Amino acid sequence: MSKHGRVLVAMSGGIDSTVTAMMLHEQGYEVVGITMKTWDYANSGGSKKETGCCSLDSINDARQVAVEMGFHHFIVDIRDEFGNYVIDNFVDEYLAGRTPNPCVLCNTHIKWSSLLKRADAMDCEFIATGHYAIINELNGRKYITKAKDEHKDQSYVLWGLSQECMQRSRFPLGRYTKPEVRQMAYDWGYTDLSKKAESYEICFVPDNDYRGFLKRQVDGLEARVDGGNFVNTKGEVIGKHKGYPFYTIGQRKGLGQAFGSPMYVTEIRAKSNTVVLGSVDDLIRNGMTVGGINLMKYETLPDGLESRTMIRYNDRGTMAQLYQRENKVQVEFMANVKGVAPGQSAVFYEGEDVIGGGIIHSSALQFN
Repeated sequence: MSKHGRVLVAMSGGIDSTVTAMMLHEQGYEVVGITMKTWDYANSGGSKKETGCCSLDSINDARQVAVEMGFHHFIVDIRDEFGNYVIDNFVDEYLAGRTPNPCVLCNTHIKWSSLLKRADAMDCEFIATGHYAIINELNGRKYITKAKDEHKDQSYVLWGLSQECMQRSRFPLGRYTKPEVRQMAYDWGYTDLSKKAESYEICFVPDNDYRGFLKRQVDGLEARVDGGNFVNTKGEVIGKHKGYPFYTIGQRKGLGQAFGSPMYVTEIRAKSNTVVLGSVDDLIRNGMTVGGINLMKYETLPDGLESRTMIRYNDRGTMAQLYQRENKVQVEFMANVKGVAPGQSAVFYEGEDVIGGGIIHSSALQFN
């Protein structure tokens, strides 16, 4: 009988998930390793060799650790589950003129769902991942707190986790820094693993060319959207573009032509294949509407609750007041912000704690 119970650990073959498994094993958990095959990049037509969590090398690395540590390891093919939801949403969002965050969607709707389903089938009480975050509790509610290592903190991409998911989840790395995790791998004899490079690309776009990915996924997309208008904030046509899905809010480089002064994408109008360009000041907003809300720390939000609100990954955040209206939150920034992009995640923090989050629906059109 294990000391703490049976835990299913998501193992990608990388240093973080490997150290997670080893830590829990040493703490007395009965560890079962699982590696999820989410995407076969070779079938997407990309130019870069398959790397990361779905590569054969990574799967073999995960299995080797399990063998050496003496616990069971399983490989699960969830490509259909992943592709039908995450990739379809990724494509649909860009075609709607929004900028999606597939990692959030994958975490909340695919990985945790798949892990919990397999955990139940294997009689595992808990699931664990190598995310850098901490789970805390207040008045019976679980919530995410930022990790000790601010440079590795992943609380932003975990805002969508349900109470059930957090009740059963373990994040052993949340109270350690990345150098400390590398040292642990080294001390356990995994010298090569301790030096293993990290990948920051979207797993199904490892060459980081999302435009090329969209073209390969949607037959005839390039011909269908090429030649739309660039307009200024007055609505005047100032040029032609290559297609609205290939631009994002705040983009300055790669517009394909010169305008005499720096111009930024300030709005994307999918229905008319129009991309609005303006100055850097035209990116400024003082509010936004956020939908698809998942609250963590509190069951409901009192009107005017102050929060440091992040509008993208690695954003430092801006203080704002929150006003909840059913499953939407109106965010009123206390300082103007630049580059609010519909489709991205907004995450609300109280100190280091995640209050909750959602998907940006729209932004205020003017600023004070």
